[in-house]
Amino acid sequence: MAISISAVVLLASLVFVLVSKGGLKAGQAIVSVLLGFYLAGSSVAPTISEATTNVAQMISGITF
Repeated sequence: MAISISAVVLLASLVFVLVSKGGLKAGQAIVSVLLGFYLAGSSVAPTISEATTNVAQMISGITF
């Protein structure tokens, strides 16, 4: 749950920055959000969630 909330905040911030800098139009942002909602309800959602969790675990395991 914490990873998904962090990912949502990160992605929402990224979309806000892209829209405000003019790199992403508002219509494109809306289409991206709708795609996310449709993907969340599809059969691919568990695979995407698992891949995201694995990448987050891999990143958290990196030591400098």
